[in-house]
This record gives sequence, C-alpha cells and structure tokens, in this order.
Amino acid sequence: MTTPSTTRRLHPVTLQQAAEDSPTLARLAQLARESGERLKAVESLIPLSLRCAVRPGPIEGPAWCLLVDSSAAAAKLRQVIPALLDCLRDRGWQVTSIRLKVQIPQKQAGRD
Repeated sequence: MTTPSTTRRLHPVTLQQAAEDSPTLARLAQLARESGERLKAVESLIPLSLRCAVRPGPIEGPAWCLLVDSSAAAAKLRQVIPALLDCLRDRGWQVTSIRLKVQIPQKQAGRD
C-alpha cells in the first residue's frame, strides 16, 4: 500500500519546476510576468518621482491593479490612469480599468 508521504518527491524543486508541474501555479506565474510587462510598457507615462512607489499587482480579467506605496502617490497616479489605459490598449492588452491599492512597504510596516 502506498501512502501519500511515500509518493512525494524526496528532492527539492525550484519554483519554476513546481509552476510547470501545476497548471494553477503556471497560470499565476504567467499573470505575474504579464503584470510586470504591463508596468514596463507604461513606465514612461508615470512621473519619474512616482516610479519607485509603483509595483505591478494582480490581473483580474480586464482589470489590473497597481500597488502604490502611499495615498499621496496614488492620488497623483490617478491623474495618469487614462493615458496608461490608452497605452496598454494600443499595445494589445484588453484592460478596461486600473485599480490602485496602497500597500505600505514591509520595511515601514514595523515602525511605530
């Protein structure tokens, strides 16, 4: 009789190998790559002073999320969302909305 613990791999695998073996992980990895590609495509439209405060976030169907370090940066970034959408559509992505999520970086989250 074979138990689940004896059928497991006994050697470590890389994240890439695990993603290739799992359709769910492979899809997540593909979406993460695409999100990064989208940010690179619109980076020149984001004011230089804000670029370091913006990170690619999840893609959920036609909606894309950008992670922003502060509410002030999000407020400024909202002004360029129409240009970002136009740029993405011109490059073939079917994006209908961009959502901004303020996410405090880990190094600041522990401060009092």
